[in-house]
Amino acid sequence: MIHRHSIKVRFYELDPYNHLNHSAYVQYFEVGRIELLESIGFSLTRLQELGCHLVVTRIKTRFLRPVGPHDELVVETGLGELRRASSTWAQRLMRGDEEVATQEVSFAATDLAGKPRRFPEGLGDALQMVGGAGE
Repeated sequence: MIHRHSIKVRFYELDPYNHLNHSAYVQYFEVGRIELLESIGFSLTRLQELGCHLVVTRIKTRFLRPVGPHDELVVETGLGELRRASSTWAQRLMRGDEEVATQEVSFAATDLAGKPRRFPEGLGDALQMVGGAGE
């Protein structure tokens, strides 16, 4: 079950060359991750209620093709690796069948004070149900 979320490029996200600004890609990928978490019942609000924050520890983004105004894109989000207190997610940004960017993001689970902790009960199992991006 790879998670997919549609996004349409907005004019204010463009750089002076009329391409999607590199910072917007990172935001699109984040929207994909948040939507995935909500779809499996672990919104950021619920995670906080469970005493957990997911803290980004590393992002690796590859920009493969330019994206322009009004392009309709799909963010694909899937699980790469899952450990007790950390995970790596693989993401692709697609325009139709064309891959325009990829991102690998690593997270650590912390308590609300920022100390490492295990994922809340059920989150690991829910994430295991998610396939890898590109499946």
